[in-house]
Amino acid sequence: MATNDSDRYSFLKGFFIGSFLGALAGLLSAPKSGKELRSELKQKGVEAFDEAKEFYSEARVKAKAVLDDAWRRAEGLKKEADRQLTEGRLKAKEILAGAEEKATEVSKLAKEVVQETKTEVKKVKGAVEAGVEAAKQEFTKK
Repeated sequence: MATNDSDRYSFLKGFFIGSFLGALAGLLSAPKSGKELRSELKQKGVEAFDEAKEFYSEARVKAKAVLDDAWRRAEGLKKEADRQLTEGRLKAKEILAGAEEKATEVSKLAKEVVQETKTEVKKVKGAVEAGVEAAKQEFTKK
């Protein structure tokens, strides 16, 4: 869209400059008196100036409209980005809370396994000791 406005601006600028120069060349080459020529040049200058003021005014209004639209769009994008960021943070908190919960469960299970293993090791140790003691008694009998 900016390229289109730029092309239009360039065309209008060239049109006004070309019109002014063409009118000036026509006036300078026309067989008129100095007073008539100066009067006509003054009139054409006033017309060209008025056209330039009108063109500037229109361009300013269009530029303001484009800037206002861009500002509104930027605000909308910012709001959407903020919304998505907030949503992402909430999801991250949920995931972390779930991970902490699972880590706690795994830790409890690991402690239980360690405790059960210690208990079983004590049983095996007791059985081995009883077996060794029984073997000693058997060897001492013979």
